[in-house]
Amino acid sequence: MRATSDPLVRVTGIGQVAGLRPRRRPGDGGEVSGADVDVVDALDPLGRRTVTGWLLDTPSPTMRRGRLRVLASFVRWLRAAEPGRALLAVTGAQVERYCAAALGGELPGGPGVSGKPLANVTVARRRAALEAFYGYAWRHGALLASCDAPEGVGALTRDERRLLRRGVACLAADGRAAEAAAVALLEATGACVDALAGLTARDLCTVADGAGGGSAVVVLQTGRDDIAAFPVPAPARALLRTLCQERDADEPLLRRDDGGPVDLAWVGAALIRAALSGGVPEERASRLHPRLLRAATLRRSGDDPGS
Repeated sequence: MRATSDPLVRVTGIGQVAGLRPRRRPGDGGEVSGADVDVVDALDPLGRRTVTGWLLDTPSPTMRRGRLRVLASFVRWLRAAEPGRALLAVTGAQVERYCAAALGGELPGGPGVSGKPLANVTVARRRAALEAFYGYAWRHGALLASCDAPEGVGALTRDERRLLRRGVACLAADGRAAEAAAVALLEATGACVDALAGLTARDLCTVADGAGGGSAVVVLQTGRDDIAAFPVPAPARALLRTLCQERDADEPLLRRDDGGPVDLAWVGAALIRAALSGGVPEERASRLHPRLLRAATLRRSGDDPGS
């Protein structure tokens, strides 16, 4: 079968990929565990096609087999740890939790699973394989295709975005610099919560414009060895300058009032607060979610701000 980089490649079963013929019984000529093949074949259509494209894009049958084994193990863990979360809705947090479970010997049963802790080098290889998969998924648009807006909640209109920016200014005037900056960056870049949570002063820089001046740029981490740079939106510039003065260079710029790291709930609450402050009707504002802005902004810009 010809290798391809298309994540939407049509293959009826992962076992059709060269080097991945499923083994159902001893001596049947199978090359990989049939149970691992079944785990991947049971994924949702987009997830299955993305895995297939990634494995077809893998240069050797031996590497394909290793990657299939890791991905099947991760999917089993994900189903047990977070039932209902799709493979393409995973963040770096889930990958780290999986690796911690592997180090602690807490992975769900499956082919080759002994229940014993895995060695550090083995877990490092598994992390690298998962990062390679999600990097592939992002480059080929599979993560973008999976980040649909929450069911029943329409995308923000131009007027609603204007009101949201007004709300950012209200939060800033009220001394809520971190919340205001988070919402401004979310609205302008579509950054995921993990990327916002990891933002430090080192991720802000000035790029020369060729005319003796420069533009402020924010570099956002995807969590999968990829980065993307965006112009700092006007509402966030002064806020980020203030936060940089209050934080060490490697310290997260965005933190909760208690000093803890920001998360989805915190960003979601900040988004709703900004919407209400800017004049978005309460019924509408209460249904806004960071994922809604992320999906809409990605579709609008076509850029890669991180997953």
